Amino acid sequence: MRISVIDRQEIKAKNIRFDKERMYVSLTDGREIGVPLEWFPKLRSATARQKKNWRLIGGGKGIHWMDLDEDLSVPALLK
Repeated sequence: MRISVIDRQEIKAKNIRFDKERMYVSLTDGREIGVPLEWFPKLRSATARQKKNWRLIGGGKGIHWMDLDEDLSVPALLK
């Protein structure tokens, strides 16, 4: 049997969406992770428009919200 080890550094974000309590990040490996907005006070208190104004950085290794001056690392979300 062969066991594959996934390097967290290789997994990248491709899309982001929100509901009232969580942020969902779609990953290039097909998974989607949901994290509580409670972990991110700037995002928790942001308007819907501010939350939608994001861009991928580092080829998808990070997410940046210019309006909020907030950056998140995808590998850190996976820990």
